[in-house]
Amino acid sequence: MKQILKNPILLFFVLAICIALPLCIFPINLFNGEIVSGDGLQEITEKAPLSLSYFFGLGYNEEDMTFVKDFYLLPAGYLLAAVFIIGIPALVAYRVYLKGDTQKD
Repeated sequence: MKQILKNPILLFFVLAICIALPLCIFPINLFNGEIVSGDGLQEITEKAPLSLSYFFGLGYNEEDMTFVKDFYLLPAGYLLAAVFIIGIPALVAYRVYLKGDTQKD
């Protein structure tokens, strides 16, 4: 465990996996997206918070998806996902790197 806390690159990957797994497994609707639905005659696009687990086929009922043609993240949703999965682990790893750098002096 101490080896992970001393190596910022290893810490980054461990934290990124620890944050990405719950976001990709559990239906946590945090990310801005759009749902395209229709019955063949009319197509409706509506903004809705989406979960990353929906893209893996987890966390929704088949009955809820009867008229849904497509769903996707908006640029703000992609940005928020990148901040959670890459940004936060990078900040923590950078902090560990700086702490280790000052202890060597």
